[in-house]
Amino acid sequence: MESDRSTVAELVARRWGDHRPALWCEDLVLTHHEVAAGAAAREALLTDLQPPGAEPHVGVLLDNTPEYPLWLGAAALAGAAVAGINPTRRGAELARDILHTGCRTVVTERTHLPLLTGLELPGVRLLVTDTEEYAALLAPYTTAEPDASRATPDDRLLLYFTSGSTGAPKAAICTQGRLAAAGASLVGQFGVRRDDVHYICMPMFHGNAVIADWAPALAAGAGVALRRRFSASGFLADVRKHGATYFTYVGRAVQYILATEARDDDRDNPLRLGFGTEAGVVDAAAFERRFGVRLVEGYGSSEGGAAVQWSPGTPRGAVGKAAPGLVVLDPDTGQDRRPARFDAAGRLLNGDEAIGELVNRGPNPFEGYWRNPEAEAERRRGGAYWTGDLFYRDADGYLYFAGRTDDRIRVDSENLAAAMIENILARYEGADAVAVYAVPDPVTGDQVMATVAGRFDPEDFGTFLAAQPDLGTKMAPRFVRVVRRMPVTATNKIHRALLRREGVRCADPVWWRPPGEQGYAYRRLTREDVEGAPAPTRGSS
Repeated sequence: MESDRSTVAELVARRWGDHRPALWCEDLVLTHHEVAAGAAAREALLTDLQPPGAEPHVGVLLDNTPEYPLWLGAAALAGAAVAGINPTRRGAELARDILHTGCRTVVTERTHLPLLTGLELPGVRLLVTDTEEYAALLAPYTTAEPDASRATPDDRLLLYFTSGSTGAPKAAICTQGRLAAAGASLVGQFGVRRDDVHYICMPMFHGNAVIADWAPALAAGAGVALRRRFSASGFLADVRKHGATYFTYVGRAVQYILATEARDDDRDNPLRLGFGTEAGVVDAAAFERRFGVRLVEGYGSSEGGAAVQWSPGTPRGAVGKAAPGLVVLDPDTGQDRRPARFDAAGRLLNGDEAIGELVNRGPNPFEGYWRNPEAEAERRRGGAYWTGDLFYRDADGYLYFAGRTDDRIRVDSENLAAAMIENILARYEGADAVAVYAVPDPVTGDQVMATVAGRFDPEDFGTFLAAQPDLGTKMAPRFVRVVRRMPVTATNKIHRALLRREGVRCADPVWWRPPGEQGYAYRRLTREDVEGAPAPTRGSS
């Protein structure tokens, strides 16, 4: 295990001269030495391209190709930072992410060039990795050797976006010291060995893949196998092909894998462990029965300000036991919430007095947001870190996830801002008013629901959604409730609490896009559809 003051640059340089296989992607195999050499070459190129006085930030808009970890290593050696650019963003919001993080260089590939076409990106240079021009640019630097002497533990290494309650996502900072320490911690927690292979199938612009999958492999000198984009049908074949022993997941990934056709030999695989969030108790148990692989669930705020770890004895539905300093507070009064009480079936009985915001009063490694002091102040209040996530805590100190504050919606492990979706839907010609909010997903996380006051035609609405350039892939409403008048509070604000409480079980007509259907085809939600939805149980959000 490495010292908590190691740098990622040191971990990259340490692999120079190590000729064991280190990186697999499709049919490509690179050794540890080749990975270190590739990082050194890209560090030298980046240094020469960097404009004088510019922030040492490079945007990476790539699928999980070998170029992604090579540029992470390059940035570490250069004392620079990688801003992971989310390819589900569109139009002006995508441009805003690049410009906000001060990226003067964006590394991308041809498949993503249409996303950048027509964007106003003054002073930004594109490096398109699957072109002859890129190969020619890189050629003079192929003899470079990794030198970690310029890097310090306090150097920014990651600027990874996390969604805010309103407006655009915030870029959380992760330094080399924190990432190296996180990797070392997971090496110790899970006993990662040099001969392990970490399967990275979650997108590397997301903190999960880098912090929980790539970093511990780097710290232990283990290998990584990359999947360009997550594929449930390709999961087991990849694991077997590359000899993968560990993987991480977020959101519904586990459910998608379980939805593939079961085979008698599913347990014939080299996996030891899966680590992630939001699989759900039922799916985690089903995964272990089918594949013989234990899933370890954990909670960690994207910014690193609070974490909850599962341990043996954790009750069904709980995330884990509260560590010293972790408390559940009323976000308005700052007072402790009461312990949760459950009925015989495990349903929460006193949610009104038990649910509050998870707050860390102890030491935490939160390192702030890039140029967003307002967002930092929202997180750091009264000497504590406020997660923005809702929990409840039982009498024995175990924590249960209950949702998100500030009208955030979490779909497939991505936090979406309701206000941003509302601004898009407000363009719909038939809408007099629009409200967007979360309703529970039957398995984990949320689904997007919208209420539209005015005229609604499902076919026209679907055509409208398809034409919106800034509608991200997770933003389209799963459900649309149509009302004559928008319900309001006494102060004439939209009555969001009422809309959320009623959800799809309301007197008004509701249209929906059933899961698994392509495009934006909406049909009327029937009573049978509603009655088929599972009732919330202990630990559900």
